[in-house]
Amino acid sequence: QVHVRESGGDLVQAGGSLRLSCLISGAIVSRTETGWYRQTPGKQRELVAGFNIGGSINYTESVKDRFTISRSHARNTVYLQMNNLKPEDTAVYYCSILWRGRFWGQGTQVTVSS
Repeated sequence: QVHVRESGGDLVQAGGSLRLSCLISGAIVSRTETGWYRQTPGKQRELVAGFNIGGSINYTESVKDRFTISRSHARNTVYLQMNNLKPEDTAVYYCSILWRGRFWGQGTQVTVSS
């Protein structure tokens, strides 16, 4: 069974940095599609950054040059390094993996104060 657990969310001032971690069990992160999504109240969940099944990386335009997604095969973990955070980055961030179905974590709250 696949389990997804995010961590690293926090309250940070604008311009600050955070690193989110997504520990996955029951699947191999380096062999499939994985990504970070975010959601704010009343809005649809959006892809922030992700690896496609071929290993290429995609970023939503608003985070390019500020966020970096990476993954560790040894730790079976996906990371999201977020720099120069802005108040509009405030959201619940979710990790997802595609492994015989799509699995989601519970989310981690990121709040950026101005």
